[in-house]
Amino acid sequence: MDCSVRASFPEGKTRNKYNQCCCSGQRRTRQHQCTKRETTEQEPTPNMASSSCCCRCKIPPIIPLFVFFLLVSSSFRPVRSSETGDPHARNQTFRPGDELQSLKTIRERLDKINKPAVKTIQSPDGDIIDCVLLQHQLAFDHPRLKGQKPLDPPERPGGVNTNGMGAEDFQLWSMSGETCPEGTIPIRRTTEADMLRASSVRRFGRKRPRRRVRRDSTSNGHEHAVGYVSGDQYYGAKASINVWTPRVSNQYEFSLSQMWVISGSFGDDLNTIEAGWQVSPEQYGDNYPRFFTYWTTDAYQATGCYNLLCSGFVQTNNRIAIGAAISPTSSYHGGQFDITLLIWKDPKHGNWWLEFGSGILVGYWPSFLFTRLRDHASMVQFGGEIVNSRTGGFHTSTQMGSGHFAGEGFGKASYFRNMEVVDWDNNLIPLPNLKVLADHPNCYNIQGGINRVWGNYFYYGGPGRNVKCP
Repeated sequence: MDCSVRASFPEGKTRNKYNQCCCSGQRRTRQHQCTKRETTEQEPTPNMASSSCCCRCKIPPIIPLFVFFLLVSSSFRPVRSSETGDPHARNQTFRPGDELQSLKTIRERLDKINKPAVKTIQSPDGDIIDCVLLQHQLAFDHPRLKGQKPLDPPERPGGVNTNGMGAEDFQLWSMSGETCPEGTIPIRRTTEADMLRASSVRRFGRKRPRRRVRRDSTSNGHEHAVGYVSGDQYYGAKASINVWTPRVSNQYEFSLSQMWVISGSFGDDLNTIEAGWQVSPEQYGDNYPRFFTYWTTDAYQATGCYNLLCSGFVQTNNRIAIGAAISPTSSYHGGQFDITLLIWKDPKHGNWWLEFGSGILVGYWPSFLFTRLRDHASMVQFGGEIVNSRTGGFHTSTQMGSGHFAGEGFGKASYFRNMEVVDWDNNLIPLPNLKVLADHPNCYNIQGGINRVWGNYFYYGGPGRNVKCP
């Protein structure tokens, strides 16, 4: 299938109009033919790879306590009970009555999550995409939204690039050429197999709450390489993230790259809004990188969920399926493909909107969902996270980002670039005083920088287990 690609390379590189883009190494079943647009950039300062990529394809000092808590609380799920010695291990024997009740609970939950479709699309990766009427999506089961319609687009932050539109067809399901009709949204169908893979049917689609604050994340197996800003009032954040297909060692581990918009005292009132890409065999049943969202208003205890698995996020876009696989992805020494995400607070109504690319609104989190984030955020964080189950007593070989350390640079390491925040006057501004942190630098590390093309950026990631990370 023909495609057009806007690819970016480090400054000093000339992109020929007819060069072929390296899409064939994306671990996909289809081959893509891409053409790069010609552009020439200035030579960068030493050791600063200044590059961007936007793809369209049709087929330290003492770290504050709250940063460490965030690194712990932002994890997707705990290490398996069988790995931690929990007597309630997943492989325990259930009585027949328990199994029947569990199946009944699963079916009731599926009936609630999967709304009637006006059209169904089969994705090449096995997903089923249901086109559901806007007003029938799960968000409108919420008592505060019943009988309402999605809101009109808000005022966008000042300083956002409005030249052209980002590609909406960046996911595998759209390669068939099928689309959802106007007035509907594409929703990845949740299956019984999805729920059976979860550690708890009751908490399916949610992260596990943290019972206490810890100074490090060693004990629960979650490891991070992140950049963050704090100490001010933030009304949104924006970044471009290149997408990879990191190796995940087993079903109970994951690898992700995302943005966090955060407020609260980092106790039970922690509020977060999150978006990015993740590889999670337990969540999705495969190893594709997938576009995802998350939110919570009580430190992951009883509120919030991934994607559209609870009443919360209101989707308005009929071309993007949250939770669906991303294609193409970046390749080592090959084409680099990134997604640009913007989260910001609508100054008029106070809702938090999500934009993909340049001008493509995905939807919004209603302001009434939140307590602390009803006003503004007190921290913004960007970066990668993995879970380390230490199978056999060794560190996991689950990769973060590209699976290569930050020092390898452009075309080899994963990156965040053009990171910005939204100020009180609804304007995008450069990050003030970006800090970087890797809690296990011999396994996964991070290196930050700034230049005129990429603005604030960092490379991050790593292979996990190696001679320095046994």
